[in-house]
Amino acid sequence: MTLLPDENNRKATRVVVAMSGGVDSSVAAALLKERGYDVIGITMQLWDYSDGEKGRPDSCCSMEDVHDARRVADSIDIPFYVVNMEEAFTREVVDYFVGAYLDGRTPNPCIKCNQVMKSELLMRKSRELEAEFLATGHYARIENRGGRHRLLRGRDGEKDQSYFLFTTTRDQLARLLFPLGEMTKGEVRGHAERFGLKVADKSESQEICFIQSGTYRDFIGDRGANRPGAIVDSGGRTIGEHSGTFNYTIGQRKGLGIGSGSANGAPLYVMDIDVARNRVVVGGEDELYSDTCEAGDCNWIAIDELTEPLEVETKVRYSPKGAPSTIYPVEGEGSRVRVSFDDPQRAISPGQAAVFYQGDVVVGGGWIEGSAKG
Repeated sequence: MTLLPDENNRKATRVVVAMSGGVDSSVAAALLKERGYDVIGITMQLWDYSDGEKGRPDSCCSMEDVHDARRVADSIDIPFYVVNMEEAFTREVVDYFVGAYLDGRTPNPCIKCNQVMKSELLMRKSRELEAEFLATGHYARIENRGGRHRLLRGRDGEKDQSYFLFTTTRDQLARLLFPLGEMTKGEVRGHAERFGLKVADKSESQEICFIQSGTYRDFIGDRGANRPGAIVDSGGRTIGEHSGTFNYTIGQRKGLGIGSGSANGAPLYVMDIDVARNRVVVGGEDELYSDTCEAGDCNWIAIDELTEPLEVETKVRYSPKGAPSTIYPVEGEGSRVRVSFDDPQRAISPGQAAVFYQGDVVVGGGWIEGSAKG
């Protein structure tokens, strides 16, 4: 665990911990309290549960999670507050999520939530409580080298969450703490058992927190987004019909409702979502691979800005390992880059994040705008 700067005066250092009710943020709070810091727990109420909806068991931010966070705070004897942020969450995360799908992009609500709800709004709330730091249960690390704060991968490669934090600024990193960054998930659960936390065996949250039942397609469709159109092959031949472009994502194979659709019977995959023409374009698996992509609205952490080509590893989604690549600044576009991959990458999706690494260090990242061959 990376300890706070003033090790000789811990009790004078106040830390707000973002508590989700899960094992990770609970252990983060307990560890900081054990080390003598002045800890305050805060849970964000992000969704209206007045209809009695408890939430699905594999999501986060349900009312049950709020109760779990409160119980943990009581057990470790720290002040605890619930802050209603429903309006901001709907505006900044839910509306973004729906809008992205309707625009033919694949959103990442977890990144947006970290960017706006935690690093901005909850950080602001921590200042109001006169806290010097905001701590979360993320598996990532922060390094202060020569007064410059850098974001690093978490020590546990299987749990590393630095990808979701690429929008964090250096100023924000200076006020953030990730107490679990040096730990494995097993070690965290061991600490939870040692502290006697009732969430020690709580399962991981996997689903989108604000979709309490059904699928994301149902969620968007309920908002009147269904508009039928054509499914076409890469040559423009109509081979089927879709019920709304938001029902499809780049690389999707199942659920197309068109059989193989190809002359040789080979499987077909979604390769493009053309919202302007209200059509879904499909093709063979080989057509899913791209040599380059462009990313915009970049945030640089380890460098001030990209002024010349830089060799990095690029992650175009959370799960895969980074791909060796070179990033190039786009002339006249200070926050936009072109990524050239050493080997073609599969199913690069507009709307997802491209995050750039050198070793464990997050250089920066941006939002994918498109991809191409050659």
